[in-house]
Amino acid sequence: YKSLIGGEFYEPDEENPMIGFRGCGRYTDPFFTECFEMELDAIKKVRGAMGMTNVEIMIPFVRTLEMARDVMLILEKNGLKRGENGLKVNMMAELPSNVFLADEFLEYFDGFSIGSNDLTQLTLGLDRDSGLVAQYFDERNPAVMKGLEILIKAAKAKGKYVGICGQGPSDHPDLAKWLMDQGIDSVSLNPDSVIPTYMFLGKK
Repeated sequence: YKSLIGGEFYEPDEENPMIGFRGCGRYTDPFFTECFEMELDAIKKVRGAMGMTNVEIMIPFVRTLEMARDVMLILEKNGLKRGENGLKVNMMAELPSNVFLADEFLEYFDGFSIGSNDLTQLTLGLDRDSGLVAQYFDERNPAVMKGLEILIKAAKAKGKYVGICGQGPSDHPDLAKWLMDQGIDSVSLNPDSVIPTYMFLGKK
């Protein structure tokens, strides 16, 4: 975003932007209020003037319950109250804190989309973009799979949506099968892996 016109006014220089000024923490920061409100105006136009009320909101990188509460207040202030006119607000579940407090986060949101890339990176404490530690990045690590299991069970227990986006199911059909067995509602795949994964799952 920094390379776009005006981007330098809103994109700070950070040593590690992957765990820096991003997601929900950005949306709820006064520094970013004007930008976030423009994004919300676009959503209101799509759902209102264009009549696409099936469009839902997804909030990424929700570090704390306080952030969840604050972003909901901002949405409501800007005419996008959860539940009003059928509006659903989901969150990306991609942090260890989301796993530990899965039930509590679901009090604020209508469901989870599990971000397996960030969840793996932050659970195992590694930089997924570093070739020096790339060999340790595996969504099938038992610690990561335990986190996936907790998130899926929490959502299913409350009758809420849970899906997954990330590289894992595309790279590892056995992981896609395991997720299906856990009862996940949807799995995102790379275009070139859709048919092979579908065929693999169909055999089981």
